[in-house]
Amino acid sequence: MLTTPDVETALRGASLRVTRPRTAVLAAVYAHPHADTDSIIGAVRASLGEVSHQAVYDVLRALTTAGLVRRIQPSGSVARYESRVGDNHHHVVCRSCGAIADVDCAVASTPCLTASHDHGFTIDEAEVTYWGVCPGCSTAPARSS
Repeated sequence: MLTTPDVETALRGASLRVTRPRTAVLAAVYAHPHADTDSIIGAVRASLGEVSHQAVYDVLRALTTAGLVRRIQPSGSVARYESRVGDNHHHVVCRSCGAIADVDCAVASTPCLTASHDHGFTIDEAEVTYWGVCPGCSTAPARSS
């Protein structure tokens, strides 16, 4: 869990003013990986009391622009936010409940996939989303050997 001084240091390190909403939003993203905006708003309100939707949206945008959080949006899902930034990792998404987990890159270099044709682009990242059913939603009987 990120402490308040850690959050404040991260904000200052990104040249952002330290404000109560920024501190609360960043702490909420760290505490709730892959949370959607409504969940973050709930966590921030539990911490600060009343705060507007727009204030949280504005803070999330500023944190994302500053590189302190990453915005992901798996197909068919609302935007989610995570604190794991600065590495090339991917995600696995449950088709049933929408749970999301991090998956490290299969090969330790960026990108982990090579495009068949780069069309002149300098490719520096590959975004992969794995889809399946999480253990909690799986209803398949266990296989016997």
